[in-house]
Amino acid sequence: MFYCEEVTDAIIASAIEVHKHLGPGLLESAYEECLCHELSLNKVPFKRQVDLPLEYKGISLDCGYRIDMVVDDKVIIELKCVDKIVPVHEAQLLTYMKLSDIKVGLIINFRSNLIRNGIRRLVL
Repeated sequence: MFYCEEVTDAIIASAIEVHKHLGPGLLESAYEECLCHELSLNKVPFKRQVDLPLEYKGISLDCGYRIDMVVDDKVIIELKCVDKIVPVHEAQLLTYMKLSDIKVGLIINFRSNLIRNGIRRLVL
C-alpha cells in the first residue's frame, strides 16, 4: 500500500472533477481556486499558498517560496498549466518536500487533455 494513498486518491478525484468541468485552457490560479473549493466540498483539509522559509547555516531566510497547497499536512500539491511536466518541476517539488519534511507530493498539470496523464506522484 502506498504512503498517504487515501489522501492522494481524494486529491486526484477532486482534480479530475475540476478538469472535467473546466477543461485544459485556463490559468493556474483558476484551477487552484476550483480545486480548493472541490476539496472543501469533500471535507478534505488543506492549506494554500503556504510560506516555505529557507534555513541556511542556522538562519531562516524569507526568500518568498510558497507551496501551492498542503493537504491534510501530509501531501504537497504543485499545480501547473504547462505543455508537459519536465525534470525541473519534479526537482522543485522534491525540494519543497525536503524543506517541509512532507514525504509525499503531487504535480498536477491541468493543461493535459486527459488529467490522469498530467499527474505525477513523488515520494521521499
